[in-house]
Amino acid sequence: MRLVQNSLHDEVAATLREEIFGGVLVPGAFIDEASVCERLQISRTPLREALKVLTAEGLLRHEPRRGCFVAEVTQRDLDEIFPVIALLEGRCAWEAARHASDDDLAALEALHDRLAKHARARRINDYYATNFAIHEAIIMLADNRWLAQVIGDLRKILKLARQQQLHAPGRLEQSLSEHLAVFAALKARDSDGAEAAMRTHLNRQREALRAVALQQKAKLIS
Repeated sequence: MRLVQNSLHDEVAATLREEIFGGVLVPGAFIDEASVCERLQISRTPLREALKVLTAEGLLRHEPRRGCFVAEVTQRDLDEIFPVIALLEGRCAWEAARHASDDDLAALEALHDRLAKHARARRINDYYATNFAIHEAIIMLADNRWLAQVIGDLRKILKLARQQQLHAPGRLEQSLSEHLAVFAALKARDSDGAEAAMRTHLNRQREALRAVALQQKAKLIS
């Protein structure tokens, strides 16, 4: 019976996580437990276990006597997270350049070809999905479970805001160029070059998000 309960709360957590990332549950939204239980046809116990999981992941915040709310990623959060993830994913690129086989590089090349096609067609959602797959592939090639674990936790937080940066003027083309620079270094087995290119890519993502935030602020003021 306990195994069934564990499985159920994992499924509930996965459903709510998908709704958060998909924008169904927007940043700052209150999680109405009664409404969620009715909608998902579950009891309070698995829901509350799921809420604990999502709170631990940083996707929800819990306020005593008020309940759970979808986390809001602040500019300070982004300023603090991006330098860390740039270091971590940079190290992944360094290790991936040492470990990648010819077959691995061929698979990465196919992903980059797909990325370029999405960029040319300005299919931002498809571009982001392929971009995510490339980052995941490089993390896997690094073959360092500790790096993968920490990056995975941070990426869940960044996913709440990261896609916005592709809407900054010129960012889509710049992002593609950065990805191609990382891949060129990987293909050349240049560990230091791959690390530097990946750090540049992540740091420029932060710059693009800052530009988007400033644009949004300017619109509100005007």
